[in-house]
Order: sequence, then C-alpha cells, then structure tokens
Amino acid sequence: MAQIFHPSFNTLSKVSIFGAVFFLGAAAWAWDALLRSPYNTQVNVARHQPVPFSHKHHVAGLGLDCRFCHTSVEESSFAGLPATKTCMGCHSLVWKDAGVLEPVRESYRTDRSIEWTRVHDLPDFAYFDHSIHVRKGIGCTTCHGQVDEMPLMWRTETLNMDWCLGCHRDPQANLRPRERVFDVHWDPSSISSAQRAALATAYHVQSQTNCSTCHR
Repeated sequence: MAQIFHPSFNTLSKVSIFGAVFFLGAAAWAWDALLRSPYNTQVNVARHQPVPFSHKHHVAGLGLDCRFCHTSVEESSFAGLPATKTCMGCHSLVWKDAGVLEPVRESYRTDRSIEWTRVHDLPDFAYFDHSIHVRKGIGCTTCHGQVDEMPLMWRTETLNMDWCLGCHRDPQANLRPRERVFDVHWDPSSISSAQRAALATAYHVQSQTNCSTCHR
C-alpha cells in the first residue's frame, strides 16, 4: 500500500505537539502575569477621587492620627470613612473657598455622603475585620503602606489570597506593640524575633489558614 503522508509529516507533527505545549505554557504564564500586574491589582496606581485627599499632607504634614478620620477601626470590621462634618471642622476655616473642596461643601450643605472610590476593596466573598488585626498588633502600614508618603492613595499590596496567607502562616513576622499600631514611622527591625514571639503569646496570636477564617 502506498504511503499516504510524506515522511516530513512526522517532523511536522512533533513540532506541532511541542509547539502546542509551549504555546499553552506561554499563555498560562501571560495570564498569570496579567492577574498579578498593576492593571489588575491596581498596585501603585493612584485612584481618582471626587476630592484629591492627600494622606501625605494630613498625616506627615499635619500629624493627624489614623483614628481621627477612621474612627471605627478599633471596634469594627470596617475602618470607617470620616463624616463630612469632620472635614468641615477644619475646612470651614482653612481653604474654605478653595474650588477643589466644593464637593465637600456640597456634601455638607445637602447632607449627602461623598462617593469615595474604595482603594482597598476586597471581594464580597472575603471577610476582613480591621478591629481584630488592630488588637493583635498588626500596624496600618503593614497592609496600607506608607500612607504618609502618598499625595493620593494607592495600593502597595495585591490583596490577593496568597498575600494574605503569607501573613496568616507566619503572623509573628508582622507583629508590633499595640501602642505602635498607628505609628507610621514604626521600624520593624526595632524588635527581635524573641520579642515578637512574646507579643504573639501576649496577644494570643496563632496561625490562621483555615478557609472559614476569611470565607464565611
């Protein structure tokens, strides 16, 4: 019986098979790179806000404590956003006629909240409680970065599950004394691993990697 396919088809089929494997591997790598890129994670991307609030000015420049605006962070799952009257406590006197602050004045006049763009916005299927992290000695900058250096707010971490698990597997690495939780100038190298272990014992900190810890 005559040969149907030319012998060169053997080479072509091998190249096609290996090429398909290579193509699928490259596609998987590209997809993973896209998922981890700033385009998707918004890491280091300043988000547009109705008012260009500067943490750098208010925290580093004026020395405001995180709790001045985020009033519920110590007792609630949500850190809280400041009521407009909090803003107007200063801006009824300071920069009271600045055009950039008109949305604040409008909010105060109409009693309608400013629609801020969430920067650290977890999916609905992930549960996060600010208060428990504060009580366990996790500082604001651990997750939010050096907000005192941000003219506009951006993410410094992906908020992906593998990032959360990195801390949950070894929580001692990020512990600090409770009185330093809101200290944006805290130096992680200022305490030893033994001191962190002592904090973990005092604060009853344990590794939490069970799915139900965050997915409820």
